[in-house]
Amino acid sequence: MEILTFSKGHLEFEERLGNFLDTEVIPDIEKWEKEKIVPKSIWKRMGEQGFLCPCLPRKFGGTGGDFLHSVIVARQLARTNHNGLAAFIHSDIVVPYIESYGSADQQKKYLPGCVSGDIITAVAMTEPDAGSDLASMATTAVENNKDVVINGTKTFISNGVNCDLVVLAARDPDEKDPHKAVSLYLVESGTPGFKKGKPLEKMGWKSQDTAELFFTDVRIPKAGRLGKKGRGFKMLMAKLQQERLVCVVSTVYFSKNMVDWTTNYMKKQRTGPKPSINSQAVRFALVEMATEIKIVEVFMEKLVQQHMAGKNIIKETSMGKYFATDLVKRTALRCLDLIGDFGSLEECPVARTFRDSRITSIFAGTNEIMKEIIARFSFS
Repeated sequence: MEILTFSKGHLEFEERLGNFLDTEVIPDIEKWEKEKIVPKSIWKRMGEQGFLCPCLPRKFGGTGGDFLHSVIVARQLARTNHNGLAAFIHSDIVVPYIESYGSADQQKKYLPGCVSGDIITAVAMTEPDAGSDLASMATTAVENNKDVVINGTKTFISNGVNCDLVVLAARDPDEKDPHKAVSLYLVESGTPGFKKGKPLEKMGWKSQDTAELFFTDVRIPKAGRLGKKGRGFKMLMAKLQQERLVCVVSTVYFSKNMVDWTTNYMKKQRTGPKPSINSQAVRFALVEMATEIKIVEVFMEKLVQQHMAGKNIIKETSMGKYFATDLVKRTALRCLDLIGDFGSLEECPVARTFRDSRITSIFAGTNEIMKEIIARFSFS
């Protein structure tokens, strides 16, 4: 029933990545969760092994791979049951802005470092008073003859502490049209006036360095603008299809892994003299979850196939995003119900997935926004 076809090269890439995660990531996950950050040295090691930005062309240091490499990365990272090392945010969400809209000088300056792990990226859209409604952002960028002066605050920024480069959305205060007012800018860590907050205390994604970013009279050269002035909103919208598709891919694999783990646990756990898996109620619950996940997985693979073919699937990706992220939350809760008391302990891996899954229906556009998009495409 699989729609996607992985080549020998893809499978070799996955095997190498799996071995890397087994030896250099999984043993330290608990430590990173307590420290609330993944060390930058791991990003560097990921880059050295060719696991960052695999879709970038060889001229920028990439392997010239395709989006199936991104699917593989999401699948393997889900296997670790850990969201701190959010490589997909860097590789599949932020870096594509620079690849698609950056000048030749910007691409030459930044992309090789993005591949090697010397540059960790973040995208800064969300603000304290502006989430899914990008037109309401308050961060300003005033351009003059030579430079740009930026003022404002961004929040809930993934990779916010570790980031070396930020793709920042800011508005021209003199432009009245909120959609034409937004432009994107490249701001380097260490630029005077640019400060990072501490990692935010979150219920999940504990080792993902989500932070606030503060910009006070930050001056960057005018050449630091990404793409044309006033095109930021359209650029952001153009990349949201891939961002949301990555969410679908990741949550599908997290759901699969939860059911697999719970199934194995039910085989070992005993209810009286027999394994819990012998209970019809348990078997039916596992079957129902596996069926739902398989249906969404097939839909996800179809979306990946269409995305790789260059098709506009905003509506369908929005469907996948809202349904898959609702599914991962529902699956986590149901698995915990089956597991029982052990599911309330931190040593139970499903407990972490339960916490981590909550944010998935909020980021990259809330699921309510997804439904509005679907309705607009369906009924307008």
